[in-house]
Amino acid sequence: MNSATTAPPRRPIRELPDELISQIAAGEVVERPASVVRELVDNALDAGARQVTVRLLAGGVRLILVEDDGAGIPANELAIALRRHATSKIASLQDLEAVGTMGFRGEALAAINSIADMSLISRSGDAEADASAGGHAWQLDGRTGEIQPAARSRGTSVEVRELFYATPARRKFLKTDATELAHCIEAVRRHALVRPDVGFAIWHEGKLVEQWRACTEALQTDDPVAALDQRLADVLGAEFVAQSIAVNYESSARRMDGGPAVRVWGRAGIPDAARSRGDQQFAYVNGRYVRDKVLTHAARSAYEDVLHGHRQPVYALYVEMDPARVDVNVHPTKIEVRFRDSREVHQAVRHAAENALAVPRSQIGGAGGGVIGAVDVADANAPLQVAGMQGFVSDAQRAARGLGWAQPGMDFSARVDHRVSDFEAMWPVAAGLSGLSTGPTADALRNQPTGTPFNAEAPNWPPGDWPLGRALAQLQGIYILAENTSGLIIVDMHAAHERIVYERLKNQLDSSASAAIASQPLLIPATFAATAQEIDTAQSAAETLQTLGLEITPFSPKTLAVRAVPTSLAQSDAVELARSVLAELAQHDASTVIQRAQNELLSTMACHGAVRANRKLTLDEMNALLRQMEATERSDQCNHGRPTWRQMSIRDLDSLFLRGR
Repeated sequence: MNSATTAPPRRPIRELPDELISQIAAGEVVERPASVVRELVDNALDAGARQVTVRLLAGGVRLILVEDDGAGIPANELAIALRRHATSKIASLQDLEAVGTMGFRGEALAAINSIADMSLISRSGDAEADASAGGHAWQLDGRTGEIQPAARSRGTSVEVRELFYATPARRKFLKTDATELAHCIEAVRRHALVRPDVGFAIWHEGKLVEQWRACTEALQTDDPVAALDQRLADVLGAEFVAQSIAVNYESSARRMDGGPAVRVWGRAGIPDAARSRGDQQFAYVNGRYVRDKVLTHAARSAYEDVLHGHRQPVYALYVEMDPARVDVNVHPTKIEVRFRDSREVHQAVRHAAENALAVPRSQIGGAGGGVIGAVDVADANAPLQVAGMQGFVSDAQRAARGLGWAQPGMDFSARVDHRVSDFEAMWPVAAGLSGLSTGPTADALRNQPTGTPFNAEAPNWPPGDWPLGRALAQLQGIYILAENTSGLIIVDMHAAHERIVYERLKNQLDSSASAAIASQPLLIPATFAATAQEIDTAQSAAETLQTLGLEITPFSPKTLAVRAVPTSLAQSDAVELARSVLAELAQHDASTVIQRAQNELLSTMACHGAVRANRKLTLDEMNALLRQMEATERSDQCNHGRPTWRQMSIRDLDSLFLRGR
């Protein structure tokens, strides 16, 4: 008889011993030394520590010692500290549904004790007043359970030796000491990024390898943003802060206490700071570092319009919300969460990053000092002009006008006669462009004779009034050279104008669109075999789909039919579009799919409508382009994510010519 078909002998059902149960739990909680470090630092922070010191040997395999100056553990509670499901963090289901601490499961210490040689020394804050404690610390031996007096100041020390000695097979899966040390440092770094009020130190083989002091000076000024910036600079480097933008966003929905339902703050890296890997993406929910698809997708979608290729953005974003609206009891390592309303969180994170990235860098702390608002969209029926300069109508412009998207600024054409009315349109004198000097006033210009030509060099306005400076010349018909107070500005005129036209097309579409996107019925509905989730989403979100210009209805119990698509996407693959939207709608906001597809069409139109290379521009036209860049959102990158301008400081120029050496 074939042994493969022989039924295995029946084994009786029996209870597992406690030690084996703990070792099974340890397999979920403890993956490597960094897992132990994370759990012990969690406990230290929950105890109110203001200084946490981590000491390691052999990358944490031989020794992990975590010392803190927290509240400590009373002597009468030490005996149960290492038992499974023993914790001071929660006591009821209500506590579990609104966890406000880093730890809460009561499994970490028991799991670690089952696979390593562990001891614990602690002294509580009231030890001196407790006669039974003798005014000193107490040490608990994890193997024997013996408790004896020890010497220590207030706080707790947890010592873990010979990790995985009780499960040698697990030890074979560990990497080199250097690799395990790197993971331990990363675990502490994640805590440090969210707790600038706590100092952290990491020692390895008796040498200090990392130290981040508490940001006490910034905290004394009651400025949490300054404290966070200081900690980000200490941990990630000053370059991270210099190449990132502050994020501060509150959702319109409010909690019962009047606070925002979701608040997002932190820093988002500028597109130029993007990396090939996503190793500097930090997302926190109520102070807990998490890896969550909703947050990652939301942050990435905010960069869609400004990142080049497959570059990965850098950011440190902190989400604050009602603990009852987020479930942290999802994964044993507590690194995953589940939101009650994931779309609300997705939109909050996306809008927070988008709003920060929309402001051109020339308007952030630059000359002029103001933050410029959105560019006003001109009337589609007005004569086609570029910053007040009339020119010929290109094929791309005619096509745009036919769609109701005709915009000023789609071509730069040389013109000899510059009248006063045209000049007023050239410079951003409209209200709302705060902080940006616009040169002479409109009243002064009206006093000039009609037909007076405008000389870009007279009157000579201080270039510091304009963040992108005053145009000097055009180089090879490709670049514009301008001067500002910092030095030399180099602008890629096609890339810059492409972004200007693109943003105006988007604004025009947004301002003219109704509550729902116009749809076009399909002559022959496109059917496709759908999953149960797709069918359920199509039925439950029919109203949302209609708002997006899509009509997706059941055709049979296992088939969906696409009966209408957005008018602007009539030529796209209806089935692929429907699947993408339903997938997004199941987890996120499906409007991002429609918006992304529409933006691709607008980007193509803007590319064709933008000024081309080798086009000779006058100084007036160059200055008009610079002023439009200063007033256009996301003007630091073109539609494809490439930079539109670069700054060369006087120091950079001096170094090229060895001045001062």
